[in-house]
Amino acid sequence: MEKQLLSRLTLQDTHIVETIAKLQRRISERFPDSGLQHLCGELLEVGRSASQRSQEIGRPIRRIRFASYLLLAGLIGSLVVLIFSIAQPATTDLSSDDMKLPNLIAMADSSSQVMLLLSAGIYFLISLETRLKRRRALTAIHELRSICHIIDMHQLTKDPERVLSNFRGTDNSPRQTMTPLELNRYLDYCSEMLSLTGKIAALYVKNFDDSASVAAVSEVEQLSTGLSRKIWQKIMILNQSVGTTTPTRNPNPQ
Repeated sequence: MEKQLLSRLTLQDTHIVETIAKLQRRISERFPDSGLQHLCGELLEVGRSASQRSQEIGRPIRRIRFASYLLLAGLIGSLVVLIFSIAQPATTDLSSDDMKLPNLIAMADSSSQVMLLLSAGIYFLISLETRLKRRRALTAIHELRSICHIIDMHQLTKDPERVLSNFRGTDNSPRQTMTPLELNRYLDYCSEMLSLTGKIAALYVKNFDDSASVAAVSEVEQLSTGLSRKIWQKIMILNQSVGTTTPTRNPNPQ
């Protein structure tokens, strides 16, 4: 029962990919062969690759782990040798030259230096694995940040006042051929794509609890939320301008 609950509360990469694929089909039906449709297709490919890349980031790097275990075994062996060397004089003739106190001190000093080097090597390998995974995660998250800005560029000139009958543009004004309904759907599709971009970013820290990566994901989510809020302000202005109410989301919008 607990496993089923945890499974339902875990972000599923397959569901995200399916949602993006469905969104692309909806966009293609409403705006066939449009730039937004192609951008959603690229987002779909990014989502599919994110599913695989996030799993790879979550898995341990076996070569580094194996080297760490070897160093750990060497550290434990050095500790055993040091303890045995200190305890041996209790059952050995202390008059022997090999068991004199200066020799014991020198042996303990050399053993401690070896243990220190082994400990430093273990720490380096553990931090190396984290750094490698972090670099891969941050590179992928930066790609999603760029996608957010590209989505924002697609809706940048989609202003609500351009669909009004009394709007007069200039020679350099962007051409507006959408109806109010089409503009409403276009803006809503952009908002959904931004939301899904944030969900893709969250995949990279699902199995990788790294503070720097989590902070980068939070930045992408804040960016996508802020841009989506700006889009919904446009939608509200559009609905007020054409005398309709703000649309509510339904499970199967078209």
